Amino acid sequence: MNSTFAKTNYLLQSVKSGKTFDDTGWVLDAPNEKDPTLIRAIYEEKQLDVKDDSWGLYKFADWLPVSRTLKGSSAPVTYKSEKLAAELGLKNLWITFSGYFPEKGASMTTCSFKETEAYSVCGRMTPEMDKVLVVASAGNTSRSFAKVCSENNIPLLICVPEDNLDALWFDEPLNDCVKLICSRSGSDYFDAIHLSNIVAGLDGFIPEGGAKNVARRDGMGTTVLSAATTIGQIPEYYFQAVGSGTGAIAAWEANLRLLEDGRFGKNKMKLMVSQNAPFVPISNAWKAGSRAMLPLDESLARKHVEEIDAKVLSNRKPPYPIAGGLYDALKDSGGDVLIATNEQARAAAKLFEKTEGIDVHPAAGIATATLIDTTRQNQIDKEALIMLNITGGGEKRFKTEKNLFYLKPDIIFDIEPDPADVEKKVTALF
Repeated sequence: MNSTFAKTNYLLQSVKSGKTFDDTGWVLDAPNEKDPTLIRAIYEEKQLDVKDDSWGLYKFADWLPVSRTLKGSSAPVTYKSEKLAAELGLKNLWITFSGYFPEKGASMTTCSFKETEAYSVCGRMTPEMDKVLVVASAGNTSRSFAKVCSENNIPLLICVPEDNLDALWFDEPLNDCVKLICSRSGSDYFDAIHLSNIVAGLDGFIPEGGAKNVARRDGMGTTVLSAATTIGQIPEYYFQAVGSGTGAIAAWEANLRLLEDGRFGKNKMKLMVSQNAPFVPISNAWKAGSRAMLPLDESLARKHVEEIDAKVLSNRKPPYPIAGGLYDALKDSGGDVLIATNEQARAAAKLFEKTEGIDVHPAAGIATATLIDTTRQNQIDKEALIMLNITGGGEKRFKTEKNLFYLKPDIIFDIEPDPADVEKKVTALF
């Protein structure tokens, strides 16, 4: 497989100005532009040639900004729902599943669609970069990057809130190239990001980049590529729970590429994104008709994050206002922001497991709950072509079948760490 792989040809483009430029390395921003904007990959191949399953995620390499393929990847799997669809009276419900579901061919061992990001981002890195990759997350993203970097010997520093350490489980011990630091108990995802930003500014370290990294978004966009190439057309509705909304931005961008491809229809999917009440900052901004995020009381935000089941949806500064961000994606697609409670999500996850035969993550439960609610309130045509993006699942089953190893932190820092202390301790790790 690797021997036949050639670097994907693409340019980068500023969403705001439309100017194109070369990817000269780890470009995360449009050069010489003051207004905040995402950049986008513009691929030379306008029609997607899907390779066979032995390529894993890289079966979609035509539309991934990668210079190399890495071992161990899996692509999302799309299949037509029968039992859940029947339960909801839907005629055309398709599930795109990222996780562990061997009967459906889904074999992501971290059980999360964050693997799609990790294999794409690390595939964008070149061996000459010679820097330590820095990733912050509430759990799933760090687990995925840790697996990919461990298996492919890529130096990595992950930053996770101490209270989320139970998310860092693996089915084998990790390579020593992966190090973990934490923001102490009582902190949240926002604090882990703050810590990672301090580290990423040090010599020898490089930020993964979050939503600004085209490889992260285009990796996540493979969920939509899986759906469209399996079904043969672009779905009408796209359901997904969001914390940052990066996955939904990625879905929108994949949709735009499929329109240009020309073989999958002419429609834009309505992005039906969802949040876990009571932590709903994206919903609040959207319902207020505001491009800007609304002011957020920090202590109340922390309290709300503590209350939600889906901790991965706890981003306080999502890429919502930025040009090409979630606000633009929702506007352009005619989408909406929906809300579900812990109780609704638990009931939805239970129904999903009963009907589809596999457990799902709390965030996927939120997405499923909003699909159930929208359907039962007759807000969606029962004949409509619907894609439900199950962003993580099979974890409960995977854990019963495997022996697990948990990553322990190398260092735990205060919520407001001293940058000089961070520099001294972190540089000593590598």
